[in-house]
This record gives sequence, structure tokens and C-alpha cells, in this order.
Amino acid sequence: MRFLLDVNVLVAWGWSDHLDHRRVASWIASLPSNGRILTSAIPQLGFVRVSVQRTGGRITVNDAGEVLSGMLAALGRRHDFLPDDQVSVRWPDWCVHPSRTTDAHLLLLADSHSARLATLDTGIPGAFLVPALERRP
Repeated sequence: MRFLLDVNVLVAWGWSDHLDHRRVASWIASLPSNGRILTSAIPQLGFVRVSVQRTGGRITVNDAGEVLSGMLAALGRRHDFLPDDQVSVRWPDWCVHPSRTTDAHLLLLADSHSARLATLDTGIPGAFLVPALERRP
């Protein structure tokens, strides 16, 4: 299986203080060795932007880029960069608000490359929702 990571998945995975860090890290660790993790320009840029914003500027864009580089390097051969070859002129029926255009674009990009968009966002029809951690008794 191939998964294109959404911005929220990258941010949760990249920062141990994020509420969903363990959830995402556990899911990535549980993927079979032949599973492929994909990123593209939009999620990578989003990771940098959100990372700087969430720290109130305590880290720089270069710092965030270095963190992202380390994350992707840790995946080794399991990571591929997916060039964005999709035009942005047609939208699925569920995309009626401008705040959903990036979600729709990434879903279409993943679909066009036989991948699933992996996200924490329950509002993206057809995307793969990263599973919640099992609760321990």
C-alpha cells in the first residue's frame, strides 16, 4: 500500500508534543516493510509553515526543514517524493468551500498515483484515517 501523508499527519509525527504524535508514529511503525510513504510539495510546505507557526517562531523555516529532512531520512527506502502533476480546475462534489481545496487536491493526487491520502481529518471522503491508538484497560 502507498500512502500520501497529509500535512496534519506530518506535523503530528514530527513533533513529540503533538496530541496525535504517538498515534501517527505507531501507525507508521506498524506499516509492512513493503508499505510506501509518499510526500509531495504541498504537505512538505505545510509542515514547515505549521511547525514555525505552532512554536510562535521559536524555530525557523530552516529548522523545520531540517526536522522534516530527518523524518524522511528515517524512512529510508520506504519514502518517495511524489511530484504534483495535477491541475486545479475540477473539484469533487464534496469540495464546496475554499478551505477544502487543498484536501481535495491531495486526495486527487493520491488517487491518480494509486495511493491513499493518509490524514487525521475525518472530513475528507475517501481518505485513509490514521487509526486511533487502542485503549488499554
